[in-house]
Amino acid sequence: MTVDGSSIDSSKPSIARVYDYLLGGKDNYAVDREIGDVFKRDLPGSVAIAFANRAALTRAVEEIVTTTDVRQFIDLGSGLPTADNVHQVAQRHAPESRVVYVDTDPQVLVHGRALLEENDRTRVVPVDVRSPEAIRTHRDTLELIDFDRPVAVVLSAILHHVNDEEDPARIVRYWRDQVPPGSYFFVSHFRSGNNPETAEAEKVLQQTFGRGRWRTDEEIASLLDGLEILEPGIVPAPLWRPDTVEGPWSGGERELTVWERLIAAGLARKG
Repeated sequence: MTVDGSSIDSSKPSIARVYDYLLGGKDNYAVDREIGDVFKRDLPGSVAIAFANRAALTRAVEEIVTTTDVRQFIDLGSGLPTADNVHQVAQRHAPESRVVYVDTDPQVLVHGRALLEENDRTRVVPVDVRSPEAIRTHRDTLELIDFDRPVAVVLSAILHHVNDEEDPARIVRYWRDQVPPGSYFFVSHFRSGNNPETAEAEKVLQQTFGRGRWRTDEEIASLLDGLEILEPGIVPAPLWRPDTVEGPWSGGERELTVWERLIAAGLARKG
């Protein structure tokens, strides 16, 4: 599949580009900034959500690569490059780490092509996350990932873009069945707070993209059925093994804002 800049539609907002804008990136257009500004204006904690999610992902990759022998990652719905992408974090600690990024956004794919020119241990697979078999059998996946060895499957801020009728649990279940014991699953997900902020954010996403589903901690945990959810469980992303607190991921003394509680994170292991 050939993807170049001419295939990018700058007249329609992109989830990946709106997220990039909230993170302070430059790979976005006026239509993306317009949607991002709705979040910034009406949901002033949206930027905190984006950064809390990214920080939790970084900690999870570091945790996996520094405490286990896992050296291969599949990042589903990876989005646009930012500081500390999965391969950058993993290869900082273990240069032999290999990462397959999966996304269908044309701009993500343009960046992926550039990435391949500088890093031969990464691939970008242009397949929808809702088609896991096509990802699994893609030649670039097979070239980089050895499914006889443990794999880390990254589901960072992607499953909340899969509506209930599309069966997000099926996606996780497929990958659970494909990888061997000792594999890890990181998930982050919009977390239902049963409050006006949650309802408003969900409405904006549904109106803009036709998708976006907040789920409770219990619903998020159920997506990882059949896997061992590791401590501290499914928790607000800033409380997932933070770097700056004492004790077993206690969250310290600081009270989280309502916004920081709207993104959850968790790490699970296939036994």
